[in-house]
Amino acid sequence: MSNNDDLHALLSGARWFGGKGRPFQVTRARRLGRLPGTAPQVAIDLVRVEYADGPGGHDLYQVPLSFYPEPQDRLSHALVGVWTDDDFGPSHVYDALHDREAMALWLVGFNAGDELTGPLLFHRVPGHDLDLSTHSTLFTGEQSNSSVAFGEDAVMKVFRKITPGVNPDIAVHEVLTRAGSEHVAALYGWLDVVDEESDAVMQLAMLQQFLRTASDGWELALASVRNLYAEGDLYPDEVGGDFAGEARRLGIALRETHQVLAEHFPTATRDGDQLAELVAGMHRRLTDALEVVPDMAEHESALRAAFDQMGALGHVAVQQVHGDLHLGQTLRTVKGWKIVDFEGEPAKPLAERLLPDSVWRDVAGMLRSFDYAPRVVAMDFPTGEGADQRSYRAKEWAARNRAAFLDAYTDGAANQEDLVLLTAYLADKTVYEAAYEARNRPTWLAIPLAGLGGLAGMVDTVTESSQPYDLSNFGESGDRA
Repeated sequence: MSNNDDLHALLSGARWFGGKGRPFQVTRARRLGRLPGTAPQVAIDLVRVEYADGPGGHDLYQVPLSFYPEPQDRLSHALVGVWTDDDFGPSHVYDALHDREAMALWLVGFNAGDELTGPLLFHRVPGHDLDLSTHSTLFTGEQSNSSVAFGEDAVMKVFRKITPGVNPDIAVHEVLTRAGSEHVAALYGWLDVVDEESDAVMQLAMLQQFLRTASDGWELALASVRNLYAEGDLYPDEVGGDFAGEARRLGIALRETHQVLAEHFPTATRDGDQLAELVAGMHRRLTDALEVVPDMAEHESALRAAFDQMGALGHVAVQQVHGDLHLGQTLRTVKGWKIVDFEGEPAKPLAERLLPDSVWRDVAGMLRSFDYAPRVVAMDFPTGEGADQRSYRAKEWAARNRAAFLDAYTDGAANQEDLVLLTAYLADKTVYEAAYEARNRPTWLAIPLAGLGGLAGMVDTVTESSQPYDLSNFGESGDRA
């Protein structure tokens, strides 16, 4: 079977490996199955990684491999190693995702669907005829997963870190596709295997519509901010790249997506002990984050008040949501906005990501993304001259787009309970951001810390007002000087 030293080297250099910086060993590799076809021979191995640091633990990673009896010059950059494989004998072994001949076998498998037998199970969603004549192209720049395009017809996401159980990205896309949602890339099929050892399903890959001409939502927002900064005497609604119309359309897309999810997935109410645990989880995350970001201490009382106000509601409606929504999880197409990557927050265990949550978690994630965009662009400028004006413009751009998004999402109708929930989920999201930036991007830490300052005013608004609140007014002041 596989050579553990070669696999260790492969994982160490892979963008998708989540254990970078931690001492680890490859302790086992076992075969999940072989793909149909004989040229080349292709298999999917499950690699167990064990960590030797304080947290310890282990992870499972999917590693698709192609096997050749002779070296392949065209794949020299993707060589994993040379070893005698139990199934294929002496072999030159390559990362199959770089191998177009190997990737064609996945497309054949999806086209055949449940006509194939064996441990690897291909599933098809009817409604689209796959183009088997296309060749594959591996995307670059991805991190936690790998994606391969098949011409301009389809794209396959290969899940690298594997957890037994249903992957929400597949489950949600299947429901939204069958429901005819216009706000996701259609699901064409998925690949899974029933693990012999755990007797649980392991979902390995999903095949979707390829939105070739789509534009990344985050990049569009950054371009809008750059246009604003280039026009020092103009306001966001006067600049050619004003984003508010797109923010409004995004709000409608999310509202309609949430409506379809509520119709096809279970909904529930968190009250009593369940609500108490939900609030306690927010408090715990804040306590943990304060150890990493002591500068948050000045906001602690306001943050805890926001969590407690949510608990005082006595109930919170929950349903299937995205779970990790931000501008980078959206694509703008000629037919409107598409929402992608329904896997949920990657740092959470799969069991937690499958739990229903409040729709306000998704709303809060998008609002924080609107706050990030202008501040990230401002970091590209030298400090000093013009910094104060850019800071003001950043608040103005963020407030305008938050207001447009919220007004569209709520359809102009919101109440005090909505504000309480939005405030709590914004607080929870910003706390997460602060801890994340402190650990991974310290130069960005000022962004969530600035956001925490604005939350105190929201908490006061919730406390003092008993009247319905117009969420379209939410945000830092954008009054013109």
